[in-house]
Amino acid sequence: MHLITRLAQWGAGLSFALLIVTVLIQVTGRLTGFAPVWTEELTRYALLFTVAFGAGLAFRSGDLVNVDVVCEYLPGRMPWVLRLVAALSTGGLALYLLPHAWRFVTIGRMQTSPALGVRMDFIHLTVWLLLAFLALFAALRVLGMLTGVDDGKPVKPEEDL
Repeated sequence: MHLITRLAQWGAGLSFALLIVTVLIQVTGRLTGFAPVWTEELTRYALLFTVAFGAGLAFRSGDLVNVDVVCEYLPGRMPWVLRLVAALSTGGLALYLLPHAWRFVTIGRMQTSPALGVRMDFIHLTVWLLLAFLALFAALRVLGMLTGVDDGKPVKPEEDL
């Protein structure tokens, strides 16, 4: 679990750093009159990778849309049950969509991006990665809840340390 979390954190961090550098090149280029056309494209791709790596982390930390206000005020074990159902639903839907996303990835082999000339299957992979990380983090939450190691509540980054 720790390795997967670190991989997602590094992926999100590196892609976000690339996004920042590309936007700085873009802005500087516009101020100097030389704005490379490839920066628009690379910015979009870096954003896609940032979201792909960050979605699972957002699920883990509770930063995705949640209904804690309702769930946590229910009596008894109901909050735990609802967290389990939510994790199962998220993981199940992501798993269901994974093969369809892979088909989307394979279609990109026949295409290249206009400015960078990158094969689009590398870019389309972001959709598959997003679903894979969501499914993985949801499965880890379900597993933790069913084994009693985890109560299903989101894990904030400070608690990782």
